[in-house]
Amino acid sequence: MNAVLKVSGLNRFFGGIQAVKDVTFEVAPGELKALIGPNGAGKSTCFNMLMGQLPPSSGKVFLNGEEITGKPPRDIWRRGVGRTFQITGTYQSMTVAENVQMALMSHHRRIFAIRPYAYKLYREEAMALLEIVGMADQADRACAILAYGDLKRLELAIALANEPTLLLMDEPTAGMAPKERIRLMQLTADIVRERGVSVLFTEHDMDVVFAHAHHIMVLNRGELIAEGTATEVRNNKKVQEVYLGGGMLFNKEDTHA
Repeated sequence: MNAVLKVSGLNRFFGGIQAVKDVTFEVAPGELKALIGPNGAGKSTCFNMLMGQLPPSSGKVFLNGEEITGKPPRDIWRRGVGRTFQITGTYQSMTVAENVQMALMSHHRRIFAIRPYAYKLYREEAMALLEIVGMADQADRACAILAYGDLKRLELAIALANEPTLLLMDEPTAGMAPKERIRLMQLTADIVRERGVSVLFTEHDMDVVFAHAHHIMVLNRGELIAEGTATEVRNNKKVQEVYLGGGMLFNKEDTHA
């Protein structure tokens, strides 16, 4: 089966510092894959190269067999890549539905539609996406008054607006309460299963990673040092050295083994 995302020999230098070193991996169709590592490991740099915010120093990125290396973020988005960020970026003065409608207008190339009528465009599609993330009942609330967990769910609905084959989620549960983290990642797992979307996500909460990821990659100082199931990663000697003292890696039962 062809990979949705294929990354080959990805490198990134900042002056004399190499932040990402020869990173190679694939994400299969319908796979929920985690990229973990300590702070400064290079996770966000990798994501920024995949999405076009940052050009790689060398290496190649392929989406559904088409090379997208170095293309601008808008082009990559139009090819079917959605992204969520560590810090949410919604339009606070707009309603929940209007935020999703804006993403749908962009997807349908109607972003310059006549303003007085814009609020009517793609309302039904927006409501369908909000239904998926459990936010339909808050469609007409202003984003400025939403709880943080609800903003994260809204951001996921926005990321689905371009009908992605791949979702890049950069620390999706950052800043959320434990129960909210569980709900959001279960929702993501449901979307993977029901819509066939592939997901690559970074995360610091090891409970979230081991409970939901099909496969896990470990990045340390820019290099991939391990890849496999939760059990394989937990038992890897290099990973144990990196996370020494963070016993969270070694005391949880593997739900996917």
